[in-house]
Amino acid sequence: MAAKRKTDFTEILIHQGIVSPDQLAEAQQMVAEQGLNLADALVRLGYTTGEEVMRAMAEQHGLDYVNLSEVSIPPSVVELVPESVARENVTIPLSESEGKLTVIVSDPMDLDTFDKLRFILNRQIEISLAPREAILEAINRHYGQTVGESADSMLQEFTDTAIDFTETMQEAEGGEEEVDESSAPVVRLVQLIITEAVQLRASDIHIEPFEDRIRVRYRIDGVLIERDSPPKRLLGAILSRVKILSKLDIAERRRTQDGRIKITVGEKELDLRVSVIPTSHGQSVVMRILDKDSIKVGLRQLGFSDEDYQKVRGLIQRPNGIILVTGPTGSGKTTSLYAALNELNTPDKKIITAEDPVEYYLPGVNQVEIRHDIGLDFSRVIRAMLRQAPNVILVGEMRDLETAQMGIQASLTGHLVFSTLHTNDAPGAVTRLIDMGVPAYLVSSSVVAIMAQRLIRVVCQKCKHPYVPNESLIEGAGITPEMAASASFVQGGGCGNCQGTGFRGRLGIFELMLMSPKIRELTFNSAPTEDIRRAAIGEGMKTLYWDGINKVLRGVTTLEEVLRVAKRSESD
Repeated sequence: MAAKRKTDFTEILIHQGIVSPDQLAEAQQMVAEQGLNLADALVRLGYTTGEEVMRAMAEQHGLDYVNLSEVSIPPSVVELVPESVARENVTIPLSESEGKLTVIVSDPMDLDTFDKLRFILNRQIEISLAPREAILEAINRHYGQTVGESADSMLQEFTDTAIDFTETMQEAEGGEEEVDESSAPVVRLVQLIITEAVQLRASDIHIEPFEDRIRVRYRIDGVLIERDSPPKRLLGAILSRVKILSKLDIAERRRTQDGRIKITVGEKELDLRVSVIPTSHGQSVVMRILDKDSIKVGLRQLGFSDEDYQKVRGLIQRPNGIILVTGPTGSGKTTSLYAALNELNTPDKKIITAEDPVEYYLPGVNQVEIRHDIGLDFSRVIRAMLRQAPNVILVGEMRDLETAQMGIQASLTGHLVFSTLHTNDAPGAVTRLIDMGVPAYLVSSSVVAIMAQRLIRVVCQKCKHPYVPNESLIEGAGITPEMAASASFVQGGGCGNCQGTGFRGRLGIFELMLMSPKIRELTFNSAPTEDIRRAAIGEGMKTLYWDGINKVLRGVTTLEEVLRVAKRSESD
């Protein structure tokens, strides 16, 4: 037990140098505006982690802090608290001694829950603290081991037996039934695959048929991880179940199909975007998991350097102009744009978006879904938007000349326009717009900034340790001996927290090009991309590669991870 008590956990965070008084004031302002609690506001702004907040709260209340990734709870202790009680109250037992049961919670002031646990369990209760996310992970881990059912165990059941478990698939035809032990085995298997993917923080589930097997893969932090394969004979049943959930035509096997699934996993309500395509060995399915919580990030949490963060904050407060975000599919462009919209989403501003499709729903924002089948395309929606007198417009993608011209017209008539392009770097966006047919003078006068981005994996905080990269790798990366001397090179050893990968979570690396007078002149003269790039670097633009290297030097990621997503060019 901590011996010393302080009046407030924020004092402890300030005393430890984790949070400054100015940062605390900013968090308190967010609490007043958005109704969050102070701990969540500090974490959302990126000034501290949930673990640091919980350690400070433990010190404040004189309680123990428990690192659940390093603790093994005996099954005999886990069984003392029913799974339903653990999940409902987000608590897990830690140990038992002399009739006293120590349980782990995330809120030291939730006295009602403590009284309820004493009554239900008929035991004296002692409290320890851990972050809510860590408790939920521990519940899934420990109860899954003792009494639960896993996708792996079900697949083993299918593999070990020759029984056709698909006979009871007609039970699923309603599509909305409760999934429990009495449901058809394939119904439970699909539910378990989705549940496991969510628990492992996957962004996509890939179910792919081959000649002799079905391959199931999850994309976690941008990298595909293969799971145990179901027998090939289950392909039809799995496809039928997914199609029933997403309200697609079960009989259609020759055409592509797209649908959506609404599903609840634990306490989370999730949307899954489903894509089905025919392949030579059957239909392949990809389910994109759309988690509403993933877009509740602020600009501060995206991974900007302090300098770029201040520039972006200034840019999004402009009254008009176009701000472009570029990068390949899966580089986090939508998340960055939504973070900017979240910052601007106040009652005094009208925000309209045109998206294809609308993946996440933002309260307070007017979102329009593009419908090409009825002629509702980007250019038509933008034209209608302008009659709605918005302050801010988001155009999902500038795909063609008409859309680009409409976006530029909107910016020149006093609107702030956000949009995306698929280019490799920021200077390339200028050339792409001109190649589309947009006059160079319009590009130079309307675009105010272009930001290219990629996503890199972050070294796991639980198992990271210092290391020294190979000298030839450091030299090839352009890191000078002076830079290397003051660097904090780290890598992950692999642990339960990161599923043995050494990485957990992702951040952006950014290349922010502001349209200075010199770059506007080069744009006006339709200069080559390389000339614009050299001018931008000469004016202080940090390239994607060097933003990544700076994160390596600060111990955020590894050199190999940056080289995986960004390459050093001759201009760097």
